[in-house]
Amino acid sequence: MAYAKKAPKKNLAYQKLQNDIKAKTPGTAYIFYGEETYLRQRALESLQKVLIPSGGEAFNFHKLEGQGLTVDTLEATAEAMPMMAERTMVVVTDYDLFKIGAQAQEDLAAFLKDVPPYCCVVFVYNTIAYKPVKTTKSQKALAKVVEEYVEAVEFLPAQGSRLTDWIIAHFAALGKSIDETTADYLVFICGGLMTGLLPEINKIASYTKGNVVTKKEIDAVADPVLSAEVFRLSDAVVQGKYDQAAAILADLLKMQTEPIMIVAALGSQLRRIWTARLALDSGKGKSWALDLWGMKTGYVSNMVFSAAQRTSAAWCADAVKRCQVLDRRFKSQRGVDPAGELKLLLAQLGAGRR
Repeated sequence: MAYAKKAPKKNLAYQKLQNDIKAKTPGTAYIFYGEETYLRQRALESLQKVLIPSGGEAFNFHKLEGQGLTVDTLEATAEAMPMMAERTMVVVTDYDLFKIGAQAQEDLAAFLKDVPPYCCVVFVYNTIAYKPVKTTKSQKALAKVVEEYVEAVEFLPAQGSRLTDWIIAHFAALGKSIDETTADYLVFICGGLMTGLLPEINKIASYTKGNVVTKKEIDAVADPVLSAEVFRLSDAVVQGKYDQAAAILADLLKMQTEPIMIVAALGSQLRRIWTARLALDSGKGKSWALDLWGMKTGYVSNMVFSAAQRTSAAWCADAVKRCQVLDRRFKSQRGVDPAGELKLLLAQLGAGRR
């Protein structure tokens, strides 16, 4: 089986934004989107700090809601002259540029070409996804203008040492220390989004009696994300521990986790284990799989390869196929008993390990 190597994604727009903020030379129009809301909010705060002197927010900072917003209102807000400051800032939340009417798109395109140089307009995609659409004539024209005049910045989850360093720094600010390995474990348990990690860090730091945070404190109070629970589930299956796997599944269902999300996450994890097994069997080694996943070595990758060493490529292929079949059943058939089907899947996977 051939796999395309996944190249690491370079977030050049984000780096340019950071450079512009540092040089105090922000542009006139931005689009902020992406799942890392913590970094997005920090960027907004940094932009505001650079653009508007403290105390001038009432006159120079404007926030508009996208729902029901007209281009005339946006244009009038942006054209309002700054008071006791050189520039103004307009933050527009959840304004789907490519779903407004054709005439509004034409008017918006004209506005974006000529945003006043003293104004910085930021379109923030908070609860809706940013996706340029180029179906109609007006959409195509607007997309072209956005590409030329607007800086679209995606806020991606931090990874590797950048994320662990951030975790270590936040614990240090709370008077606690945590080593890189334990910080990596925290990412495995709570996910890689700073938005979700921050409250967990505060909770763990408050719970920790001594100065050093260990896995024991994390396991005691942290709320695991679905991927961590499914990892435990797949690991139990690979080890042939059906009772343990069934108990984990029961906990997930008790927390009202959608069965279709469970089978999708389980299938994704089993595909990683399968890839690791293929890497071992072919002699390609761990680095090949890590490049394929776009992942660096760490707690998760070590766990995946540990699981792969306990199974076979044939079993992995069958397990992935069974997950795909059940996923299609959930999506296409009515009257399916999701909990019963998931329990049956675990039994079948466990039987295959014997």
